[in-house]
Amino acid sequence: MNIYIDIILRSVSVYLFMIIALRIFGKKELSQLNTADVILILLISNSVQNAMVGTDTTLWGGLAAATVLFFINFVLKKLMYKYKGFSDFMKEKPEILIHNGNLDFKSLSRLNITADELKEAMREHGLEYFKDVKLAMLEIDGNISIISGDRDLKQTQYKRKIRRKKILV
Repeated sequence: MNIYIDIILRSVSVYLFMIIALRIFGKKELSQLNTADVILILLISNSVQNAMVGTDTTLWGGLAAATVLFFINFVLKKLMYKYKGFSDFMKEKPEILIHNGNLDFKSLSRLNITADELKEAMREHGLEYFKDVKLAMLEIDGNISIISGDRDLKQTQYKRKIRRKKILV
């Protein structure tokens, strides 16, 4: 039983460390994943595995660690829903990247968003030039939302089409 308390304490410590690390390194890392980011996530998960379960590499040790992680995540989400101050502390605020066609170079630099990344997001929203962007925001989930400079200020949307093959029976 003592080993499971150790797994619980280790798992809580790793979870809290990961939350702090994501807050420090920024929300952009959450949605703008490239190959290096995926490799980083895989290596981090591998490196912290032993920190959570210690010497217990049994099925029950892994399930105990996973259960603790799910429980902590559930509790944190409930606390964020119930307490606005805690939610504000845990979440970052949306950031303005472009306003009326003018890039906010200070924000872009601080957030490490390259011109290529910004142009990619614009193309996904059907826009080619910065002057066509009324408002571009880095949202709290790491996505870039863009509102075009049309007079009616409708939000442009670009959805990737998923081609489904018809199955012939």
